[in-house]
Amino acid sequence: MKVLVLTITAGGGHNSTAQAVRRGLEALGIECEVLDAYYYLSKVLGDTVSGGYHFAVKSAYRTVYRQLEQRKSNSFKMSPTRLTNMALAQKLRKFTDEYDPDVIVCTHIFAGIMVDIMKQLGETRAKTIGILTDFSFHPYWEEALRFDYVVTPSELLLDKALKKGFREDQILPYGIPIDPKFAVEIPREEAARASGLNPDMKTLLYMSGSMGHGDIVKTVRAIDESEFDFQTVVVTGNNAHALKKLKRMKLKKKFTLLGFTDKVDVLMSAADIIITKPGGLTTSESLARRLPMILDDPIPGHEDRNTEFLLNFGAAMLITDTFPIDEILYVIFNFPRRLELMRKSIELIRKPDSTATLCEFIAELDVKAAAPTPTPKEKFTAAFKSLKSASSSKSASTSEALKPDKNNKK
Repeated sequence: MKVLVLTITAGGGHNSTAQAVRRGLEALGIECEVLDAYYYLSKVLGDTVSGGYHFAVKSAYRTVYRQLEQRKSNSFKMSPTRLTNMALAQKLRKFTDEYDPDVIVCTHIFAGIMVDIMKQLGETRAKTIGILTDFSFHPYWEEALRFDYVVTPSELLLDKALKKGFREDQILPYGIPIDPKFAVEIPREEAARASGLNPDMKTLLYMSGSMGHGDIVKTVRAIDESEFDFQTVVVTGNNAHALKKLKRMKLKKKFTLLGFTDKVDVLMSAADIIITKPGGLTTSESLARRLPMILDDPIPGHEDRNTEFLLNFGAAMLITDTFPIDEILYVIFNFPRRLELMRKSIELIRKPDSTATLCEFIAELDVKAAAPTPTPKEKFTAAFKSLKSASSSKSASTSEALKPDKNNKK
């Protein structure tokens, strides 16, 4: 079996999910290729989408996202996004034809639309699986209804799936695929010592996401002013500038300051609570670790929906202008029962084995070899050749009939 995982760089979550699926499949002995679809088609396109995403989240993204949510379902069959991806899908087909995967997995809706177009035109024989990397359906998912399956973060999203136009048998509520290492339990004391922390102190983990999004310095200053006794680990991600500023600050409390790290699973095991932006991957990892969340600075649109989901199901609290971090810490330290209730809520929605469950499902798919359905162009070419062949045969028969009969002597 061969599996192609298509991703698109727009934040870090889609790529992280793609790599988690690859590792899970390879552990089962299944060949897997991860391809950033837009970068494959054009470096300029890849850079534009990646850079455009960073710009959009700071500008009009919330307004555009909300307008897309409010449009009537499938209100225009040929959206600008689909029109653009139609041309791109034909270029992507060169790769899919050469690799000839048995299964195509998409971790971003734009890649999903291209695959949906190929399905519509009969240009792939592969089974197709889309993956939601947030706790809601992106508005464009209604343009990818031809997928064989769609992986959702929870059974609780089935109603949304049906409203989008999917059938119940298409939905796989396995959870957002995360690195399988988050399913491996690490005792808190062991994790604390491995991270250079005091296992006897309460530990706050502050993560700002792969892009180092948000006002990290302001949040750290507020944490440092808290009246309560605890230690804090700050992970700034790829925001090297923020890390330098933090290291220059004079802090009263015990802080461990980190940039990018691949030890997040250990840090989460050592922590009692996490402050994080509500990205789909980080929150799924936190849920897997049974780690209550304080959500901060959601990216408008999909992270707003993640926030609503996690708040409504009791797994998190939210920092706002009128309910700042110091008041949240007051609640947590004075009413420890609040953390207990959050952990109980987390048990209802956590999916620590999401990747293993999906990969085992893929391994069991019936992917008997079959030639792709011909495209309209191929059908026309085949019909033309058939017509030409028939015409040639007819001409040959006519010529044969007009030849004089040598045995007919008069």
